[in-house]
Amino acid sequence: MVTLKVDKLSFGYSGNPVLDNISFEVGEGEFIGLVGANGSGKTTALKCINRIIHPEGGRVELDGRDIKELDRLEIARRIAYVPQSNTTVSAATVFELILMGRRPYLNWKVRSEDEEAVINAMEMLGIEMFAFRKVRELSGGERQRVMIARALAQGAPLLLLDEPTSALDIRNQIEVMELIHELTEEKNISVVMAIHDLNMAARYCDRLVILNHGNIHCTGTPGNVLTEEVIRDVYGVDAMIGQDIDKNPYVIPLRSLGR
Repeated sequence: MVTLKVDKLSFGYSGNPVLDNISFEVGEGEFIGLVGANGSGKTTALKCINRIIHPEGGRVELDGRDIKELDRLEIARRIAYVPQSNTTVSAATVFELILMGRRPYLNWKVRSEDEEAVINAMEMLGIEMFAFRKVRELSGGERQRVMIARALAQGAPLLLLDEPTSALDIRNQIEVMELIHELTEEKNISVVMAIHDLNMAARYCDRLVILNHGNIHCTGTPGNVLTEEVIRDVYGVDAMIGQDIDKNPYVIPLRSLGR
């Protein structure tokens, strides 16, 4: 079953095109990696899907419905989004900030199921010890885990994640990637993640959508699309492609081609 369908999506800033008729689909429980060089349109694509910005052309469908037909509350019940930059300096506690993820379901009273969703999300991210700490007191990496927990507490069937591991050390990167991969397998949550680390993407993502100057250069399984030719064309880098112990492709950059 298709959870998300992006059809001929286009967008530009001040007349400069950023996305040019991109199309791809995300199935139920599928983990998609959105990759490409800086400025290729990854963040813009996520914002268009979530209607943070409005596409100039094309269509986005959630479970077969045009997202234009949905109000913000309906979108929030279907899509949870973690932005790339996190400058949160909130005086709220970690528990309170994650509880904001339950906003699509709240009225004037917090229910026991809302509190349970917050607790479960904190436990999944290993941040329950921060529950009553002020968010502004946390490190950048800790705040990023809080933002991911808030998205999980939201309970949406589709997660949009914009470089969620960029502020994390290698251990926490692996733990977050493994958690997200488990969510797709065990809870059928669909994920679209913009990510720079090609080797992490190759290890955990089911498919990659590779953007190049606002166009889709190619899409497919990591083993099919992570080739020396693709790395050269998209990143301007000579690279060797190896395999890790699980037979996933592994990109070894050699030198920049100086473009």
